[in-house]
Amino acid sequence: MTTDARTNVAGAPPGAQAVTRALHLLHCFRDNAGELSASQLARRMDLSVSTAHRLARTLVAAGFLEQDEHSARYRLGPSVAELGRLSLHQRGMHRAGPELDALARATGTTADLAIRSGAHAVILAGSSVHAAAGLGLRRPLHSTALGKVLLAWARPGEPDLGTLLPLHAHTDRTITGAAELRAELERVRAAGHALNDGESAYGVRTAAVPVLDASGHAHAAVAVRATPDVITDDRLGWFVARATACARALEVLLLPPAQRHQGPDAAG
Repeated sequence: MTTDARTNVAGAPPGAQAVTRALHLLHCFRDNAGELSASQLARRMDLSVSTAHRLARTLVAAGFLEQDEHSARYRLGPSVAELGRLSLHQRGMHRAGPELDALARATGTTADLAIRSGAHAVILAGSSVHAAAGLGLRRPLHSTALGKVLLAWARPGEPDLGTLLPLHAHTDRTITGAAELRAELERVRAAGHALNDGESAYGVRTAAVPVLDASGHAHAAVAVRATPDVITDDRLGWFVARATACARALEVLLLPPAQRHQGPDAAG
């Protein structure tokens, strides 16, 4: 059972409980879960199997889920794909691909762009997004360079660090204390970039920079990822400079003129 999939509808207005449960059911698939049975959905949501099946059948009728006629298991339906593609185009993410491809070729790294969704950075464009992995990839904010950037230049109204607790360790280098994370974010803002040096997986080093809007907040984040042998300490500035140039180009591609950042480069 995942935290995201649990329902919490106490005090909700009439009719909201069914809507909230249906949305939480869809969230059960967000980690590229593939096909799920009614009993699996029920366990993830703390519901009875009959209630989970009834919700799923309602979503099937609306096109948000499909049910395999042989296994009776559920998967995401065409309505989700349609709205997802529409959202990406409305955000201009389809224009980010060529810039990220150029960044990856120039640096010999994996180059990605992510936005914030709750306690995660969601990769929407770049080298990590391919058919085998699904459209989007979620990464914890506290243990990734992309996430640190999105936290360091958080947009108004986004949840504060307290909502991320507890901070789970992925390696012995992961930041797990709130005070330590706050200090890290101060260093990130001062440096103009974030670094993930084996905090989410051993042998992986990632540098990330913000795509800033006119108010100086992160519209998105851009990262380059490789190994410590590629992104070495003495060449880190070179990788950050190229990621920053890509981020500034994406500010033009993703934001209308009045919303673009007009100040100096974030990585200065």
